[in-house]
Amino acid sequence: MKKIKISEIFYSIQGEGKYVGVPSIFMRTFGCNLTCESFGMPKGFRSNERFSEEIEIATTTAKSIHDLPLVRTGCDSYASWDVRFKGLSPSKTTDEIANELAHLLPVPEGNIANWVMQGWDGVHLIITGGEPFLGWQRAYVELFEHPYLATLTNVTFETNGTKKLVPEFAEYLAKHKTARGLDHYLTARRRTTRFNFSISPKLSASGEDPAVSIQPDIVASYGALGDVNLKFVCNTEAHIQEALDVVSQYKAAGLGEHNVWIMPEGGMKEEYQKNSTAMAELCMKYKLNYSPRLHVDLFGNAWAT
Repeated sequence: MKKIKISEIFYSIQGEGKYVGVPSIFMRTFGCNLTCESFGMPKGFRSNERFSEEIEIATTTAKSIHDLPLVRTGCDSYASWDVRFKGLSPSKTTDEIANELAHLLPVPEGNIANWVMQGWDGVHLIITGGEPFLGWQRAYVELFEHPYLATLTNVTFETNGTKKLVPEFAEYLAKHKTARGLDHYLTARRRTTRFNFSISPKLSASGEDPAVSIQPDIVASYGALGDVNLKFVCNTEAHIQEALDVVSQYKAAGLGEHNVWIMPEGGMKEEYQKNSTAMAELCMKYKLNYSPRLHVDLFGNAWAT
């Protein structure tokens, strides 16, 4: 049985993008190929907040990533890829993961007999990170075939759009897209699953090299296998213009139907809200979708939200 290194599994609502507000179970994998150390920093600077004395002290006492402080600058999910916290993200079998996911589902009308068969009604599964396409793709095939996920209808991968899909996983997604296009049930008890790619390309504000963070051919390949939504973190009009240039590159590489969302920069509530109105106004100017960070509004971007 295959294993996946897991940082968090929790039940909340989707806070960003196309399905904002939808009840969702989140599975956060460990590891990322990017660090995004410039978010929230002046141009040309990188954050060292994750190396603060408070976090260094926490590294010696933390039992899970939930024991670590939040950060205002840099990547707000740093604990899901920083190697110092690798030990806080246990490797779990797909059976263990499926069991944990299913037991987070609300029991429909208090009827435990309908728990698995109806529990996924109205609930999405979000696979995020870190970067969820680093090394777990073959394990996903095994996970999605688990009986506890039999009635799962909607999966979103939150990815930075830089990692190729391995052939085995790409083939699995292609079969599901074909089945959904034909409006077939896979079996008498299983509905066709919709697979979504919520792609958050890292612009210059992240501090990442665009030669690494912007991969048009890879993003276009996702579009052949599922529904694509592009989500850009911005805090200036120049960033929105940069995002539109990236979208043009994706289209030139063959990306078909997609939606674009602009989300204000800010890992904590104060920074995020400071920029939200300006970004909403720019979205109106450029006829783009505005995405809140609803989990920040509601929970202050705490872990497991």
